[in-house]
Formats: sequence, structure tokens, C-alpha cells
Amino acid sequence: MKIPFLDNWRKRHDGARGTGLASVADADPEGMAALLAECDLLRVRVGERGIQLDDSPSSLADLDQLPPRWRDDPEELPWLGNDAGLYLGTVLVRNVAGAHWHIWPSGQPVVRLASGREIDVVGAGLDWAMSGSPELSQVYAESAEG
Repeated sequence: MKIPFLDNWRKRHDGARGTGLASVADADPEGMAALLAECDLLRVRVGERGIQLDDSPSSLADLDQLPPRWRDDPEELPWLGNDAGLYLGTVLVRNVAGAHWHIWPSGQPVVRLASGREIDVVGAGLDWAMSGSPELSQVYAESAEG
């Protein structure tokens, strides 16, 4: 798979081919955060509806108000849910003191809060995309409390 961020990282680290995402996140947390913040499909779909995602908590409430037209496309649904979860994580990391990305050994990105609690943001995004519950803004509010 060609991921420019990882390819560039590997070049800087002597071509470390077998290196997992967890060590990439540890070695370059800002680069990993930028990679996870892309959420291209979500940004395109909400942009088509006139919403700009600015990585703020209020943008999560805007997402919660969208009619769930993505549910009509079973192939796009999991991808959009994944992006919604990564966007939720991005908002947490950028707005909650001490929150940062952590990669489980399985490769699953989660947000680890300063308290040590881990938020499965991708799981929350998939649940939101499929059923609308829990709302992304609700997950953010509960996580921001600690």
C-alpha cells in the first residue's frame, strides 16, 4: 500500500519495512495525527452539503444534524463511519488537553486521554454512521470530561 506519510517516514528511518503503526505514532506523533486527520471521504461528503469541518467541537454537532444519506450506500457506509471516527479523534486530540493518538498492536487507532482512558473513536464513528447513536458531539463531551 502506498501511503506517502509512511513512505517518507520509512526513508528517514532506514527503510524500516516491518515497522508497525504503533512505532510510527511514537516516532512521529504529529505526522501520525496529520495522517489520521485527513478523513477525505467525510470531508468531501459534508462539503457537498455546505459544511466545512474545522476540527472544532461545534463541527461534531453539525455532523450530528446531517440527514444520514450515506446509509443508502452499503459500500460507502463503513468508510464514512471510519472517517467520522477519525475526525472525532482529531477533534479530541486538538481540543482536549493531554489527549493523543495511540495505536493498539492490532493497528486500531484510539485516543488516549490524560487520565489514561482510551476512546475507540473508530468504533464510535461506525456506530454513529450506522445508527446515529451515540452522537459524535456526545462522545466528545463525555470524553472531554475525562
